Amino acid sequence: MEYHPQPTAGDARPWAFPAPERGALPNGLTVLRCHRPGQQIVAVEIFLDAPLDAEPEGLDGVATIMARALSEGTDKRSAEEFAAELERCGATLDAHADHPGLRVSLEVPVSRLAKALGLVAESLRAPAFAESEIERLVGNRLDEIPHEQANPARRAAKQLSKELFPATARMSRPRQGTEETVGRIDAAAVRAFYDAHVRPSTATAVVVGDLTGVDLDALLADTVGDWSGNAGQARPVPPITADDTGRVVIVDRPGAVQTQLLIGRIGADRHDSVWPAQVLGTYCLGGTLTSRLDRVLREEKGYTYGVRAFGQVLRSTAPGSSSGATGAAMLAISGSVDTESTGPALDDLWKVLRTLASEGLTDAERETAVQNLVGVAPLKYETAASVAGTLADQVEQHLPDDYQAELYARLAATGTVEATAAVVNAFPVDRLVTVLVGDAAQIAEPVRALGIGEVSVVSG
Repeated sequence: MEYHPQPTAGDARPWAFPAPERGALPNGLTVLRCHRPGQQIVAVEIFLDAPLDAEPEGLDGVATIMARALSEGTDKRSAEEFAAELERCGATLDAHADHPGLRVSLEVPVSRLAKALGLVAESLRAPAFAESEIERLVGNRLDEIPHEQANPARRAAKQLSKELFPATARMSRPRQGTEETVGRIDAAAVRAFYDAHVRPSTATAVVVGDLTGVDLDALLADTVGDWSGNAGQARPVPPITADDTGRVVIVDRPGAVQTQLLIGRIGADRHDSVWPAQVLGTYCLGGTLTSRLDRVLREEKGYTYGVRAFGQVLRSTAPGSSSGATGAAMLAISGSVDTESTGPALDDLWKVLRTLASEGLTDAERETAVQNLVGVAPLKYETAASVAGTLADQVEQHLPDDYQAELYARLAATGTVEATAAVVNAFPVDRLVTVLVGDAAQIAEPVRALGIGEVSVVSG
């Protein structure tokens, strides 16, 4: 029997995060483009400067309803017709609102890019905001809220935000609004928010994919280039303040067989020089199955299927902003344990943090984290959508276009001592707000005995 010769490995090629080209259209729309040969599915991310802080008082959730309504009909097409045209393009279109602003995401085969971009431009330029569609979207959102309230992880996140931020801060309240605020939203409110904040001069479009043979300048000019709007006024950015006094809040779920854990505080965002070391140290603490928290709580003690530590940017401001406001990231540890193990699991978790502070990370932990974070980057950014999403993140966080590429270099250069200091400062044992969603009758006293902070109980 004859065998085909075994393939030989090719030469390794150096990899770097793709560098975009930056430009602008006559209407003020900023454009970042990134040619990725072979990526026949083009990804487009459009960032709109319509943050949650800009929502009118008492109308939390109007940004979310507006985002969802962008694909529910225009001045030329009904919601059904718009959806049918998108389907004919083989495109997917999504939009969501978050603290920094609104994101519109499109994925489409490059051969249908012109048609799909035309539909996106139409939705941005002339959304219908029909009363019947807004009423339906409001009804859908009201139906979602009880399900979110019943979900332990979502309930914990809601409580942690409420605990950390003052009641007057938008960050203290649910991103997509409450039953009370969403119930007040109508088509007029959505139209008013759109008119006040959606315009090309404060928007950025990111286009990533194989652009071979595509006259992107002409395509953009014929689609989003026709979108017009006034320049708008600079909006003050409120400062972020948070109370991370060490304490425990139990969201009571009588009879619950598990306890959802969410432990967090507010820390530095990506503009801070400590960010790379903080990312590396946090990964060592709880970024993967082999990190410290999992080794103790999952492998040794069997309390949980997994515990994760992470940092999530909430909002960033441009360097030197006249408002004086600063950015912030949520630094958190999340997981779930069975009810009986709640006290012992928290005790061991705090022991992990104290040991980390006293003994530090090991060089082996640091090396593994660097390999996992930097080594997998080429795989992480194989698709156009992943590249476009990261570039759009940089836009909304006021970061330079080469930030991600520089981050990998800084991660590789970060030493064990730096990573240790950063993660210990990120998770100080006496400055953590712990939210537990579980059966208060069974877990309150064991948690009080730990002495990790004053314990209070709220209804679930």
